Amino acid sequence: MRKRRHIPAAVRLIVGLLVFVLVGAFLLSLPVSSMGTPLTLQQSLFTSVSALAVTGLSTITPAIDLSPTGKVVLMALIQFGGIGYMVLAILVFRMLGRSISLTERMALQDSLGLINLQGIVQLSIRVFFTVLAIEFVGAVCLFINWSNVGPIAHRDPGYIAFYAIFHSVSSFCNAGFDLFNGKYQFPLDGGTMAIMSSLIIIGGLGIPVLFDVMTYHTRKKLSLHTRLTAMAFIGLILWGGIAIWLSESVPGGKLEGLHFGRQASLAMFQSVSCRTAGFSALGGLDGCNPATQLLMITLMFIGCAPASMGGGITTGTFIVMLLAMVAYIRRQSTPIVYGRAIPGEMVRKAAAVLTISLFVVITSSWLIMMSHPEWSMGESVFEVVSAFATCGLTLSKTGELNDFGQGVIMFMMFWGRLGALTILFAFTRPKSGRRVSYPEEKILLG
Repeated sequence: MRKRRHIPAAVRLIVGLLVFVLVGAFLLSLPVSSMGTPLTLQQSLFTSVSALAVTGLSTITPAIDLSPTGKVVLMALIQFGGIGYMVLAILVFRMLGRSISLTERMALQDSLGLINLQGIVQLSIRVFFTVLAIEFVGAVCLFINWSNVGPIAHRDPGYIAFYAIFHSVSSFCNAGFDLFNGKYQFPLDGGTMAIMSSLIIIGGLGIPVLFDVMTYHTRKKLSLHTRLTAMAFIGLILWGGIAIWLSESVPGGKLEGLHFGRQASLAMFQSVSCRTAGFSALGGLDGCNPATQLLMITLMFIGCAPASMGGGITTGTFIVMLLAMVAYIRRQSTPIVYGRAIPGEMVRKAAAVLTISLFVVITSSWLIMMSHPEWSMGESVFEVVSAFATCGLTLSKTGELNDFGQGVIMFMMFWGRLGALTILFAFTRPKSGRRVSYPEEKILLG
């Protein structure tokens, strides 16, 4: 009897996401999903990929091109792309852990507080309902706020409630889709920015951090991953907000003429959003200073925490590479933080993620520049990094993409949601350990 071929878990994850992309594209292309002319296959496919990758880049304007049914479909795709994928990814990566080292498996179990398969199922259920509860609270807060202020305050409660639910889901999932563009001015009052920023940050922290906080009352301590992630979030948000304020408060900048409090709130909201959320507090970003655009590219490239709603190289990779650099400067054999040593395997994995990500981003940017010669290098890189980080910010160029360019951006959104190592795991097979050791020889660096 022929032995049944084993399909790697990473391949199943990729195929599963592709199936959902096709289902989403089919639903969005139905006449009932559009306000007038049905979406073309290319439009529906691009929107489906963007929603499931929780990105927000779009060749359509959802507020005016989609019917109420289409908007519900879009919200459902965002929800699954965020929560559904996030929970599923933990299950798949835990299964992938069977083929990796014992050290990595123990580290994964320790960081997530898992012991066996039953623990994983319980974790998934708890996280799922916790996320729904957070989104519900966010929607209630937005409903109360938008019933009193903002462009839809005069509408009926049902209309406001749908907007509140949609934007709570979009914010928590770091998707960046909104229903204001094309119909209303996006609300940038203090209440809206505070609520949406909170949802974006919580969604970007990731499953391990959420689970760590949920179980803090039993363990009375936070994991190293949670502490480093919190430090990275605070540092990047503050650095990004201050830098945006400095570059846009100058004469001709987007924040010129506003009082300091307003400048600070808009800059901080934009700093939170441009990591992977994709909401713009500065209007058209093509009018921002080049220094601001470069800063946004940097923040998007770093992205959010691992196993979160966002993309990018993740704060985990960023932190490990920083710690490795500090350890080298101090002549330490391994990075040490809070009395814990970071395994060399983690440093090598972070270096692999960074290297692969740079290669993919540079190659995709080159393809966009070749297929869109009228675009500048900055515009091409910004669009590619936004897709890679599943962010959704744009320099008003997404609608100008040709079919080939849309294909490149869809690939980048797909890549950014799955992650470099997931895709590599899907197409590579683990090799048995070598029993032969080779002599070492140094090469020049620096």
